[in-house]
Amino acid sequence: MDYRNALNYEGKVVVITGAGGSIGSAMVKGFAECGATIVAIGLYSEEVEKVVSDLGDLKRDSMPLVLDVTDVDAVNKQVDYIFEKYGRIDILMNHAGMNIRKPVIEFTETEWDKINSVNLKGIFFMAQAVGKKMIQQGFGSIVNTASVSAARGHCNLAPYAATKGGIVQLTKVMAHEWAPYGIRVNAIGPGYVRTNQTANLLNDPVKYNELLSKIPMGRFGEVEEMVGPALFLCSDLASYITGHALYIEGGRMID
Repeated sequence: MDYRNALNYEGKVVVITGAGGSIGSAMVKGFAECGATIVAIGLYSEEVEKVVSDLGDLKRDSMPLVLDVTDVDAVNKQVDYIFEKYGRIDILMNHAGMNIRKPVIEFTETEWDKINSVNLKGIFFMAQAVGKKMIQQGFGSIVNTASVSAARGHCNLAPYAATKGGIVQLTKVMAHEWAPYGIRVNAIGPGYVRTNQTANLLNDPVKYNELLSKIPMGRFGEVEEMVGPALFLCSDLASYITGHALYIEGGRMID
């Protein structure tokens, strides 16, 4: 084991969905700084183009790609394109997701379907498409983004929590099925992190203090703190880890 250079991703092709968001863009930067070539996937061209442009000298042969992960035909076509362009896909950071906060009794069928379509269907079929290529090449690592809500019954997050719990179970099944092909599948579960999605929540003084009181480390996470665990799980340092959900939450789940 070359511990000193374990996080060197030179020559690796890393596909990152949800790349236009706060955590996704941090993932793009983190993997690029470690030498990887990035395919930054998002729903909006201006977001993913900026993320790749901001890499500057780290850009190498990286590219932005606009894709709706709920469109299965488009997912398959774009994964084919990526594989043909680079000849390999080493890593999938399967990060695309969304959330709506409201009580259980207020959710509509449309809202339920939308959250499930992005968070569960999108994660599944993106992993499926990339998994086929990884089986073909005989190696690969996939990290799906779950949440501490996968293991906790947080109020006002029913569909979101259901999908994130589903992601953890999908991760285990994929890890089980694909281990014989040299593919590892894990998940990360962020806790409360300062992102564009949580800004309104954390800007509410009452909610801020209520949430903070439940975190033993006494602070909220930063997006950069989600990147290190992802780099670890995709590296040879984690070569004997698969089917695992790593929660990154400042100790919130201890109690």
